[in-house]
Amino acid sequence: MTKPILAAILSCSNTRLTDDEKRLFAEANPLGVSLFMRNIENNFQLKALIKEIKEVIGRDNVLIAIDEEGGRVTRLKPVTKHQFASAETLAKADIRYSRMHAELIAHDMKRYGINVNYSPVIDRKNAKQNAVLSGRCFSPDSKKIVAYAKQIADTYIKSGICPCIKHIPGHFATSLDPHLNIISTDWSLDKIKKETEYIKNFAEYPLIMTSHIILKALDDNNPVTMSEICINEFLRGYLGLKGLLISDAIDMHSLRGSITERAENCWNAGIDIICYCSGIYEDMYNICNQKRFMSEKALIKFANIENIIHNTKKDIDISRTLQLYQTEFEGKLEVNYMYDATEVLNQMLQKGRK
Repeated sequence: MTKPILAAILSCSNTRLTDDEKRLFAEANPLGVSLFMRNIENNFQLKALIKEIKEVIGRDNVLIAIDEEGGRVTRLKPVTKHQFASAETLAKADIRYSRMHAELIAHDMKRYGINVNYSPVIDRKNAKQNAVLSGRCFSPDSKKIVAYAKQIADTYIKSGICPCIKHIPGHFATSLDPHLNIISTDWSLDKIKKETEYIKNFAEYPLIMTSHIILKALDDNNPVTMSEICINEFLRGYLGLKGLLISDAIDMHSLRGSITERAENCWNAGIDIICYCSGIYEDMYNICNQKRFMSEKALIKFANIENIIHNTKKDIDISRTLQLYQTEFEGKLEVNYMYDATEVLNQMLQKGRK
């Protein structure tokens, strides 16, 4: 009998699995594991960790996910030889460099057995941009967002990497960091629809990450990730999103309640997969103990992701691509965005412990 798959992507605490993590992952059978810089030391260690995760869980379709957008959001920095442009920098260049960007990152990811990239970001760039999104948005122009993001996502798919379109429906003009604060918008429903209509262009992509923003015009009590109204009527309905819906990290402080309550509320609202990132064993044990498994509908959607990650197309020779890419972005990659993601994640963990 096939073992049911836990509707969660979990995380691990260090550069090797602990004995507790091994037992938990083997028993709970999570859909996958997200990796962060705390999990990456060197090439040999990273390959060994990913091999261990896959063997412990025991499936050939385990998702190994990472945030490798380019710019300041890079988890492979300890092992990659390359520096990648941010979305903001890419959008100032010809669109063919976005294809090269995804080819180069996919090449790095496949070397280690990583098969999901939490990228591209399709939030609209705006004048009051939240610091957490600085450099990560392509443009205020929806047509440019669609063109560049689709170029990247499609290239990942052709390369055997599943892209994750994020953060839906966006963060709009909020100024607070969702890692540390509850965020919301007072925009009218008409304004929200007008602002997000371009997202319909991503309806067919296999994996979509929700943002934790409260859309007061639809549900003034719950963030999108925990709102049945927002998910069914807006994301699935108005935007027509057909892929698997994965939450942004449920350990972010834009959500309220215990980790158990947050996970339960996300699943009940219609999220297909919850994402937990802090690697705290007690939290993961409590998530697993809820025994919320992927539904038949979710498994059908997951089949599209399996087709992508099982693409064994031979890697292309990237030497010429890398040369062109580096020439184009020479001197353009050292940008100070005044936002230390590692420090914010540390603040998030400390706030959680308090």
